[in-house]
Amino acid sequence: MPVAAHADWQPVEQIKTYAISGTTGAGLYQSIGERGPAAGNGQVIAHTTFKLTWTRKYEVQPDKSCKITVARPKLIIIYTLPKPSSPLSPAVQASWESFISGVETHERWHGGTIKEMVKQIEGYSLGLSAADDPQCRKIRVTLQQRLGELSGYQRQQGRDFDKVEMGDGGHIQGLILKLVNGP
Repeated sequence: MPVAAHADWQPVEQIKTYAISGTTGAGLYQSIGERGPAAGNGQVIAHTTFKLTWTRKYEVQPDKSCKITVARPKLIIIYTLPKPSSPLSPAVQASWESFISGVETHERWHGGTIKEMVKQIEGYSLGLSAADDPQCRKIRVTLQQRLGELSGYQRQQGRDFDKVEMGDGGHIQGLILKLVNGP
C-alpha cells in the first residue's frame, strides 16, 4: 500500500471524564464502582469507544467494473476515564496518579487496535474493484464482509487483552489493589 494512503488523515483522540469522590484509594475505587460507565454486564473503570465515518468514491470503470478510488476515514477515539471531583491529599494524589496512568495506558492500547483496524480497512478498500458491477453493488457487499471480519478481529483482540489485564495477577488488578490498599 502506498505510504500516501495513510498520510492525509490522523485520528482525533478525546478524553472524557466522569466525576468520582473519595478521600482514600478505597473510597475513590468505591465511587468508580458506583459511577463508572456501563459496559457489558456492569460498570467499568474506563472504556474506549470510537466514531468512524468514511469518504469513499466508487467509480465505474470502462469495463463496467466498480472501483474504490477514494477511501478516507474520519476517526474519533473517545477515552472515558474517572476523575476525582475534589483535591486529594498528596499521598492519595500520588497513588491516584499511578493508578490512572496505568488505566489510561490500558485504554490507549485499545485505541491503538482501533487505529490499526482503520488502517487495514483503508488498505483493503482503496483500489478494491468488482468486475461487472456497473451499479457498484457487488463491491459494497464484498467490502462490508471484510469490514465485519476486521471489526470482529479488533473486538476479539480487546476481549483477549482485557481478560489477561483484568484477570488474576493481571496489570489492572494490580493497579486496583495498589489503589485500594494504599492511602
